[in-house]
Amino acid sequence: MTIHVFLVDDHPTFRDGLRVALESAPGMRVVGESSSGEEAVRALAESRPGADVVLMDIRLPGCSGIEATRLITRGAGAPRVLVISTAEDDDVVVGALRAGASGFIDKATSREDLLCGVSLVAKGCAVLSPNVAVRLSTYFSAIREVPDRMAFPGLTEREREILDLLARGWNNQSISRQLLLAEKTIRNHITHIFMKLDVTDRTTAAMRARNAGLGLDPA
Repeated sequence: MTIHVFLVDDHPTFRDGLRVALESAPGMRVVGESSSGEEAVRALAESRPGADVVLMDIRLPGCSGIEATRLITRGAGAPRVLVISTAEDDDVVVGALRAGASGFIDKATSREDLLCGVSLVAKGCAVLSPNVAVRLSTYFSAIREVPDRMAFPGLTEREREILDLLARGWNNQSISRQLLLAEKTIRNHITHIFMKLDVTDRTTAAMRARNAGLGLDPA
């Protein structure tokens, strides 16, 4: 099966190098190119058949690669996006993945790793080059060590304490024993927490709490 690849980068020389590397590999074909996010979104929306994988740079004129990724990956049957850029900023990597990218590899990656990454993303896998994986590990370790107290500014200290325990998987009885409060009081606090976080269940509340660095035991 041939993997159809679309290239998005504002440097023609780099796109030329990608094209040569991809088209020299069996089972891969470049079906289009763009020098900006806006062009890529428009071209991919109009193409029939479309691409299987989009190789996306982040720093583009106008619409950024992150915003282009968000627009390209929404909807059923959308192509997968593999970001190929310089990982200068941890927030850029996280932003790209949150926007829907299936992976992030550095522009300095080898031809072999590039082809392997494209193949894996086309199969539905997630791909990170080693240096990006290390940076993400450090990034999320920092979140574990220093919970973001500004994530839920509407919560009281008691509510934040209860949310932290809830995110650890503790039930109401265990929380009440730990904090020396009646279970009814714990239930009332949790009701207020749900209202302030605009959630309706413990699972969603716990997920949001963990994303902010709460509910995680020290490493």
